[in-house]
Amino acid sequence: MKYRQLLILLFASLQLSFAQGSDQKEGNMDSTSPTKGHPILLWEGMPRGMKVDDGFRPTLTPQLLDAEKPLGAVVVVPGGGYQGRAEHEKWPIADHFNRAGLHAFVLDYRVSPHRDPEPLLDVSRAVRMIRANADAWKVKPDKIAVLGFSAGGHLTGSLGVFFDRGDAEAGDPIDHQSSRPDAIVLCYAVISSKGHGHQGSFRHLLGENASEADLQRMSLEDQVTQDTPPTFLWHTADDPVVPVENSLLFASALSAHKVPFELHVYPSGHHGMGIASGEDAHVGTWGALCVEWLKGMGW
Repeated sequence: MKYRQLLILLFASLQLSFAQGSDQKEGNMDSTSPTKGHPILLWEGMPRGMKVDDGFRPTLTPQLLDAEKPLGAVVVVPGGGYQGRAEHEKWPIADHFNRAGLHAFVLDYRVSPHRDPEPLLDVSRAVRMIRANADAWKVKPDKIAVLGFSAGGHLTGSLGVFFDRGDAEAGDPIDHQSSRPDAIVLCYAVISSKGHGHQGSFRHLLGENASEADLQRMSLEDQVTQDTPPTFLWHTADDPVVPVENSLLFASALSAHKVPFELHVYPSGHHGMGIASGEDAHVGTWGALCVEWLKGMGW
């Protein structure tokens, strides 16, 4: 308990910000309008790695602005404990980033009964697909952020530590592209499989009888490297479902590896607040702060 209080005081008293600067380029919000496209199948035929065919097919739904020049993009990954995908963590988030002059995409990835690595294959495929279509969709290929909530934050963080650079010899040209996001945003994310972890998420991801090795591998605070992308994190200090220590541990690992990050810990708020602005004005500032952070890096 004393350890938790110390961490909260240490991190919540400061807004830890190590954002990388670059020229800001944004869309003209007055002349752009979002177009919500149809869901795009991530895979032709059977999705890669699928072990149980329950009929679900992972999709990426673009919500693009009518832009004259390439814009930065945000891929939205809803939470749901790896057993569902929360609707309130989809379109309100995409709308928010559209209003800020950014393209948005919503990912519907595989959840239970599907197991690791299937969700990671889906989010990796989404980033590769956007890069492969960057010219057609007017996306800056080096300004693709992935944003996830709760278990979707764990999936986003997993991509941030387990990405690959692509395979130039692959038969599928989409696989030539890197899956590394240029930034990740972790919203009250599940990070640790240890004492502060949300055990239900790991059961749905790894199964009831997961090995210690698998649990350790998916405890993301231990997987951060200097190549992990710049990260924006936010959490509430009294989250009763996913303890704030998850974000604190990941931020500490980022700091140890000198990865740029920004962390916001709000004093109070329930789990699963989503955009939050409609129920708590203070917690709801995270959205504007995140946009500012991204724009500061050239989105």
